[in-house]
Amino acid sequence: MKENPNAPVAVTRSSLPPLEEYVEMLKPLWESAWLTNMGDYHEAFKEQLKSYLKISNLELFVNGHMALELALQAMELEGEVITTPFSFASTTHAIVRNGLEPVFCDINPVDYTLDVEKLEGLITERTSAIVPVHVYGNLCDVERIQQIADKHHLKVVYDAAHTFGEEWEGKGVGEFGDVSMFSFHATKVFHSIEGGAVSYRDARLSDRLYQLKNFGIMDSERVEYVGANGKMNEFQAAMGICNLRHVDEEIGKRKKLAEVYRQRLSGVKGIRLCPENPKVRSNYAYMPVVFDGYRKSRDQVFQELAQAHIHARKYFYPCINHYTCYKGRFNENSTPVAARISRQILTLPLYADLDKETVDRICDIVL
Repeated sequence: MKENPNAPVAVTRSSLPPLEEYVEMLKPLWESAWLTNMGDYHEAFKEQLKSYLKISNLELFVNGHMALELALQAMELEGEVITTPFSFASTTHAIVRNGLEPVFCDINPVDYTLDVEKLEGLITERTSAIVPVHVYGNLCDVERIQQIADKHHLKVVYDAAHTFGEEWEGKGVGEFGDVSMFSFHATKVFHSIEGGAVSYRDARLSDRLYQLKNFGIMDSERVEYVGANGKMNEFQAAMGICNLRHVDEEIGKRKKLAEVYRQRLSGVKGIRLCPENPKVRSNYAYMPVVFDGYRKSRDQVFQELAQAHIHARKYFYPCINHYTCYKGRFNENSTPVAARISRQILTLPLYADLDKETVDRICDIVL
């Protein structure tokens, strides 16, 4: 689909199935009037996701944040949790809202994931878990992180919001660590309008996750946990089922556009792109570009694109340990690489319905 050259270009746009396909899915909901509380679509969607993502255990949630927050609660963690400040607000908020203390580890300057060389030095007797973030679809060093976690008897909970459908040497990304959280927000590669899921290694977490997303209710007369309302409804599940039929085609379109960006921007002095990892089956979720010593600053490129009605995103900026809500709580200077990258990085528009001509126009402005 060609873009109108005068129309605004968003940094992303939700992929949607054919309207008739989704409407057909809704007809049984009108017949049954079962709209939420783990109905037929909820259960079907869960099983389809387990197969597609190559994972053994999965629980659905109303959104990714609630999935992460309740997963941390289900694991009954205490004390300190090591994570990264280079992420979306949800990651740290979920930790703090569980009464845990985030300890920020810096990122590596190559793929912007947690720097495993700095990880072990942050572990104390109060550390109970590591919450690394797969950033832009770049997978963390899952092998080294697991080795360190095993050595110190720590849990590993991945924020995998950016990695739907990705694999590491043929293994589904949700199989790494103790838990992985996926987001199905409308802006993601794959979505269920809103939605999220948790994959987990220990099958004993199943009942706890289910109960926590349903107010902690055990049966009609017993409530054993202080839970939340984290249930995915049937409309979300129906959208997820529809989009799952088309997601490989959508990723294929993203790949072609990412290749155009790489052809145009690779090898330009002062512009840095994330290296492609041959071990990873990518989902081409984002197009992050770092401007480091380029003749234009990141903010200048951002403004020039905005003047052309092209909306890039300073993602992630600022770092979480610079947030106003955490002012005075964390040392803002403890993660200098994350701070520097946050000032230099820009994610350029990338979505399945974007056309090559618009990508070329974006690159022309950048260059």
